[in-house]
Amino acid sequence: MTVPEVPLRLGGRELGRYAIMAVVNRTPDSFFDRGATYGFDAALDAVGRAAREGADIVDIGGVKAGPGDDVDVSEELRRVVDLVAAVRERHPGLIVSVDTWRAEVGEAVAAAGAHLLNDTWGGPDPRLAEVAAAHGIGLVCAHAGGLDPRTRPHRIGYEDVMADVLGHVVAEAERAVALGVPRASVLIDPAHDFGKNTRHSLEITRRLGEMTAAGWPVLVAVSNKDFIGETLGQPVEKRGVGTMAVLGVSAWLGARVFRVHDVAGARRALDAVTALGPAATGP
Repeated sequence: MTVPEVPLRLGGRELGRYAIMAVVNRTPDSFFDRGATYGFDAALDAVGRAAREGADIVDIGGVKAGPGDDVDVSEELRRVVDLVAAVRERHPGLIVSVDTWRAEVGEAVAAAGAHLLNDTWGGPDPRLAEVAAAHGIGLVCAHAGGLDPRTRPHRIGYEDVMADVLGHVVAEAERAVALGVPRASVLIDPAHDFGKNTRHSLEITRRLGEMTAAGWPVLVAVSNKDFIGETLGQPVEKRGVGTMAVLGVSAWLGARVFRVHDVAGARRALDAVTALGPAATGP
């Protein structure tokens, strides 16, 4: 599929057709790594590995996405702010993103040097976009179906899930730009599994071209997610092949940024997509 390639600029860099965003969670209860990068040194080492394997962006998170122990603002700040500063010092060429929905956290990590705020919960705190605008950094506008952060959908339904996704993320992106966030630094994300069941996540994957045609860079965060496991009948530790398949489909349909746990594998998959047939403007 051929779609127009829109500018994408983060941290003073113009990003190319595909950018890999590595997941580094400073949480003790991550669904995938079970706390392997919770410690400060372990997290910093993980950032180094991701950079060596070809990551363009590292996405630092201090709160597990799903239900679990309460993490207040002060604890989230403790987990992420010093790590952002350390990554900026040790890896000056790496774009630093922070996965948060809280404006207080956004303000602190922006002051510490973050280039991007990744709001996976669809804008529950409208001040987060104001923080991004005030600091001149990027913002991810996602769709979670109106759910409160860290909650799961219960019998959620949409008349047209992609229409709902597009209506929300485009409105959030336009609001961010109106506030002063640089247009080339705003991404939209359908947020697979957030406020969606497996059927919804599969549908937005198949229809991702409708998002990429909307004129905003599209981020996909599908790595090892439940919709892949449920579709293929695989536990979390065996979803790698399914993840790479969804990455390939998403790239073919024009996605630009790919949030993953396996950086080296994602790089190989995206290189293959490039070789087999470009998803954007052509060679």
